Amino acid sequence: MKKTAMLCAAMLVSGFVFAQKKTEKVNVPAAVQAAFAKQFPSAKSVEWSMESKTEYEAEFKNGALEQAANFDASGKWVVTETEIKKADLPAAVTKAIAKDFAGYKTEEVEKVEKPGSVYYELKVEKGETSYVVEVSPEGKVLKKQQEKEEKKR
Repeated sequence: MKKTAMLCAAMLVSGFVFAQKKTEKVNVPAAVQAAFAKQFPSAKSVEWSMESKTEYEAEFKNGALEQAANFDASGKWVVTETEIKKADLPAAVTKAIAKDFAGYKTEEVEKVEKPGSVYYELKVEKGETSYVVEVSPEGKVLKKQQEKEEKKR
């Protein structure tokens, strides 16, 4: 009985620690909040986090879209990532993936917008091999990075 009570207490404490970490508030500068509100006036369910020591990330719903946008501390927009369906990819991107990654399954498709550029980021998998691929709207593969296989515990 004593062991069971101790186990329950340990689980309860670890649950509180996890919950505190997950709900930790980020102090978002007013300039960042103002820039975000101006660029995404229809955003709902906004959750802020720190992408890096110098970038703030807002994850939110914008209509039916799931998006994330990053801003630096001065409020300068850095990047927006929008989850899209594979069917919404430009034909040139779909063709490039079919050619360069024949037999791979396409997952996690995003449209990435940065000042002065737009590209699509996809995860492709075949068996134990997976890549994160960046493709221009014209179908040029910009970057291909193999993901490391996670070790089974």
